Amino acid sequence: MFIDRMAMMSERDDTRTHLSDLVRHRRADLRLSLRGVEEHSGNLGPDGRPIIKRGWLDRLEKGEPVIPPQLPELRALADVLSVSLGRLQDAAGAQFLGIDSVWSQSGEARALVEHAERMTPEQREQLARLLATFDGSSREP
Repeated sequence: MFIDRMAMMSERDDTRTHLSDLVRHRRADLRLSLRGVEEHSGNLGPDGRPIIKRGWLDRLEKGEPVIPPQLPELRALADVLSVSLGRLQDAAGAQFLGIDSVWSQSGEARALVEHAERMTPEQREQLARLLATFDGSSREP
């Protein structure tokens, strides 16, 4: 069954702009032009061509209909904008699929998970043992 993705985008609820806002604000923070994003080394595919095109990015930031980004595009954006892939996935899920990720009201749980993902297995094990001391549980390595 063929699905017209552009038609789907024109029918979506345009009030959700999570990814658009995140990308627009982050690009502004970095003072990075549309061309700068397109030409960034983190945005080049194996063939040397940009993964994120200027036109698509411009439409995304303006809230115009776009084809939702897939994992390669989100990875390129994460690299170019120095934003975690998880944060971009959450924003894309919210904007294009209506998925709202809930971590904690303070955002601390998400920050801890993102930090833990950068730890070595040994560091994670040490952290797990430390956390186990707070609730009295024991965890075998």
